[in-house]
Amino acid sequence: MIEASIEIYQDNYKDRVIDLILNIQNEEFRIPITREQQPDLSEIPKYYQVNNGGFWIARLNEKIIGTIALLDIGNNKGALRKMFVDKNYRGKEFGVGQKLLNSLVAWARQKGVTDIFLGTTEKFIGAQRFYVKNGFIELQKQDLPKEFPVMDVDVKFYRLTV
Repeated sequence: MIEASIEIYQDNYKDRVIDLILNIQNEEFRIPITREQQPDLSEIPKYYQVNNGGFWIARLNEKIIGTIALLDIGNNKGALRKMFVDKNYRGKEFGVGQKLLNSLVAWARQKGVTDIFLGTTEKFIGAQRFYVKNGFIELQKQDLPKEFPVMDVDVKFYRLTV
């Protein structure tokens, strides 16, 4: 098993984080989304690392192999965003996604977050299975809190009670 470290995001990782996310979105899953359409990636500390939010990376030596973010949407609720793992490090045998999610959930509990919501595209089948395996329950779009930022590509939605 590889030993990736899970760390709180720092801006010196910005370009590597953006490269990882755009590569997975554009090359692997053919989702036509640009850096400019994701302004949060240029302002991670201001966008995610405020109030009860956070942003974490999985790092193997100097390579960024995963990311996950918790966006504080108020009322002790959070939105899970930007969960990406390099395709070469996915799966149970590596445990990178699990470590990232565990870090986020532990942080949420510590901060008093009671519910975590997420939206995802129909293309992320493996991610959907992963979320359900980790206790997320599927819900309808209309059952999301009004503060939840729905992305254009999101068609499936989930909730985890922390």
